[in-house]
This record gives sequence, structure tokens and C-alpha cells, in this order.
Amino acid sequence: MNNKLYPTSQNLLNTFVIARKEERFLLTVFCNTSTIASVLRLALLSAICLIVGTMIGSAVGPCLLIWAACGVLATLGALCYAELGTMITKSGGEYSYLTEAFGPLLAYLYSWTTVMVLKPSSFAIITLSFAEYAANPFYPGCTPPLVVIKCLAAVAIFMIVTVNCFSVKLANYVQNFFTVAKLFIILVIVVAGMVMLARGNTENLSNAFDGTSSSIGAIGLAFYNGLWAYDGWNQLNFITEELKQPSRNLPLAILIGIPLVCVCYVLVNVAYFSVMTATELLLSPAVALTFGDRVLYPLSWIVPLFVVLSTFGSANGSCFTAGRLAYVSGREGHMVKILSYISLKRYTPSPALMFNGILAIIYIIPADINTLINYFSFAQWVFYGLTALALIVMRFTRKELHRPVKVPIVIPGLIVLVSCYLVLAPIIDKPDMEYLYCTIFIFSGLLLYYPFVHRKVNWARKLMRPITMHLQLLMEVVPPEN
Repeated sequence: MNNKLYPTSQNLLNTFVIARKEERFLLTVFCNTSTIASVLRLALLSAICLIVGTMIGSAVGPCLLIWAACGVLATLGALCYAELGTMITKSGGEYSYLTEAFGPLLAYLYSWTTVMVLKPSSFAIITLSFAEYAANPFYPGCTPPLVVIKCLAAVAIFMIVTVNCFSVKLANYVQNFFTVAKLFIILVIVVAGMVMLARGNTENLSNAFDGTSSSIGAIGLAFYNGLWAYDGWNQLNFITEELKQPSRNLPLAILIGIPLVCVCYVLVNVAYFSVMTATELLLSPAVALTFGDRVLYPLSWIVPLFVVLSTFGSANGSCFTAGRLAYVSGREGHMVKILSYISLKRYTPSPALMFNGILAIIYIIPADINTLINYFSFAQWVFYGLTALALIVMRFTRKELHRPVKVPIVIPGLIVLVSCYLVLAPIIDKPDMEYLYCTIFIFSGLLLYYPFVHRKVNWARKLMRPITMHLQLLMEVVPPEN
């Protein structure tokens, strides 16, 4: 396994030589690649915090059955990723696994779709939730203006990207702190809910499923929203190269983190039902705030405070892993090279992090949360299914690979079937143009793949060389070890 990711200052000659030649500026960076090494290794506790902290955000579901079923599905999917992550010990998540199983073309389409849409849209969704909860206390009795929410979301994106560009260690500390904060508020809500149930407030639990739809498409959309709350179970696979003892800590973090999240979600929703009907829960713009006002007054202010911390931590985890995917795909030549460069002073993949943040700010301008969730989930589950299929394929084509973790083949088979259902059911039940747009966008990457990745046309290299050089000077970044 190549654990060397960030450049260290030891034995590093970082001399920028700028010379005028044929009316072009040439930049030369001398770097002893044998000293490229990670400045931070995530231990088991930090790995668990990344999973829990990224998964627990602010989502709300209509019934306990959906939450429990989504938790089981997320656990099964994560077990597949545990085998893949310990078998192929490269960062990049699905990108690395699709490359090994199906070749570079499918991996490129994944990186194209994820780097350009899925990761930044996920980042945008979480920061919009953060902004909504942060602004709510300042607008009692009414909904905060949309422009305020979007401006707050943009500020949050800027702060998170800055932290992640400044220091890997600082980003890790931030993630651990906010994970503890969100587990604390979950404990407060659960204990308060248990007290209300002990007082006899159980009538809402007896009819919690009244009024729900049983259509195929509606169930698929319910799973979309439920699984959106569980999204993050694959986050560790994006940073496998930065884990301490990945063959041990990756599966352990999954087996501890995801069931913990599942239990938290179910118990929190039981607490919500102790004081809110299903209709009230669905209509509330901020469920945790409504619960706090009804149960914890006059200390209800702690709920919005800790929910803001929760969503901020979730956004930080999303940003942390998104930069690694862009870094790996740039390193492999499937994205522009500048995205694979590393900060000379901070040892962070700052170009990839900034690029993800800029796209996230663009996505918060026109879209609302629900549209982004549906768009995100449709494309994401296409690749989740393909990754599970890759695990099945490599059982037969890559038998020589060492597998510290090996799940029954029926589990990835089930994930493939569920992925097909989640992709096709909403389209069949209610065909919308957004699904067509998503599909067109995925395959539009082929227009760039053939000339720029497969053929590597010379004029593109000549065009990108001065751009890369000036960006390299501006951001003070260097190429990673090959």
C-alpha cells in the first residue's frame, strides 16, 4: 500500500524557478518524492467520528420503519465497502474499485459525475440545512428569508474549506469535536423523549404510519430521503491511504459507527413522536427546534445550537473526503492535474478542496434542498450499485487479491438489486426531466474523455500548461508523488 500522500518539509527543496523563454513563463518545482508522506494518520476513534459525524446531520423521515430499514441497508452496503477497502487499499472510494473491476472508462464517468455534481451538491445540501437551523432563532414565528439562508450557507462553505485547506490535523479535530457535540444533543433529545413516553405520551406511536403512501415510487422516494440521512457510510473508503492499520480500523469503524447512527436515528424519531404527530413532524421546517420548544423550554435554545454544530460537522466531513476523490482522480489523469497538487506549506490538497467549495456555492444559488436530495440520490445509487457489482465481478476475476474481510456474496447481490429499485422505481412511478438531465450529464463526460484522457491531444496540454503554472504559483502547490 502506498501511504504517501502529503509532502513533508524534510529534505524538500521548494525552489520556484521562473524563466522567460519564448514569451512563456516556465515553473520548475524540485521535490524529493521519496519524502512525500502523510502528516496525519486517522486512528480508529477518528475514523468512527468521521463516519458518525458525516452521517448524522439534520434529515427527517416519516416513519420508524423507513429509518430502521435504511439503517440495515446502509450497514450491508458498508460491509461490502469494508471488503473492497481492505482488498484495494487506495484512497478514492468507488473510483479505485471501479477502476480495478471495469477499467478506466467507468471510473472516469464516476469521478466526472461525483467531483462535478455529487460531492459539491451534497456539501451544498448540508450547509443549507446548517443555515436554516442557524437562522431560525432570529426569525421567530416565520421562515427565514431564502437569501439569508443561502448567504449563511455560502459563509459556512467558505469557513469549512478554509479550515480543511489550513490543516489536516485541524480538520480532524473539528470533526471529532462536532461529532461529540451532536451525540450529546442526541442523548438529550432521546432522554427527554423517554421521559415524555414514561408520562404516557404514546398515542402518536400507535398511528405513526397513518396517511403514508404504499406506491412503488413513493416508497423509493422515502428511501431516497432516509438513505440521504445515512449517506456517509462510505466516507472512510475515500481516505484509506490515511488510515492507521486500514485492514483493522476500516471494518471496525464501520461495524461500530453505522449501527450507532442507526440506533440514534430510530431513538430520536421515537422521541419526536412522543410530542408530535406524523403530520406535524413532516410540516415542521426544523423538527428538532419544534421538539425543543415543546419539551425543553426554557432550555430549548440548546437544541438549535447543537443542531447547528451537528450540521456544520457533517459538512466538514463531506468536504474532507470530497477533496481526496478529486486528488486521486487528478493523480490518475482523469481530472486536470492541478486538482492533484498539494499545498507546499500546509500539506493539504487545497486546489481540490477549493474547487469543491466553489461548485458547492454555485449549487446553493438556484436549488432547494428537496430537489438536490432527489438529484443527488438518483445518480449516487447508480454508482453504489455498480460498486457492489464490482465486488461480485472481482470475486471471479481477481481471485489472487488478499481479502482480510470477506462478506457473503448474497450481500452485494442484494445491494445491486436494491440499487436498481431505487434508481428505476421513482422514474417509472413519476418520470421527471431531472432524471434525464442527470443521465445526460453522466454520459456527457465521454465528450471530454476521448480527446483529453484517452487520446491526450497535444493542444490541450499546451493550453493547460500555462494555466496550471500560474495556478501553481498563486496557490503555492506542488505535484504529488507518482
